[in-house]
Amino acid sequence: MTEPKPEFLYEEHPDHPGWMKWGFKDSTRYNAFLGDMIVRVENGIAHVRMTPERQHSNLANVVHGGAMLGFIDVSLFAAARSFGLVAAGTAVTLDLNTHFIGGGKIGEPLEARVELLRETGRMLFLRGLIVQGDDAGVVAEFSGTIRKPGAKR
Repeated sequence: MTEPKPEFLYEEHPDHPGWMKWGFKDSTRYNAFLGDMIVRVENGIAHVRMTPERQHSNLANVVHGGAMLGFIDVSLFAAARSFGLVAAGTAVTLDLNTHFIGGGKIGEPLEARVELLRETGRMLFLRGLIVQGDDAGVVAEFSGTIRKPGAKR
């Protein structure tokens, strides 16, 4: 894996032992819209968390589908970084398949549980669940493919 870029954040979170802060240092980038994110790996599963706020809601006062898709997409990269497979930079999402199962509540942490299905020379195949609440109710399920950055020419 290449070294992380200086504009990217991946460091221990002082308020959440065992969790890493994850995201861009530049608050004008898309990821900042999703708010603070934390990540950790347990038993081969990356756990990525965000807490949705009013700006992430729709008129039904649940998490907007677009915000959920954004969180899922970003979670793929947080997981890949946490698995030690990519650093921040030029990896890209090739596909993202999602099934919404329930509404995400505003103000309660959402957690993406992401697992690596397979890694090839240039691809990562991942899948996961979005869960919320003490009973870990499933809000969505997803799968996606990331193309890793190529060698610099």
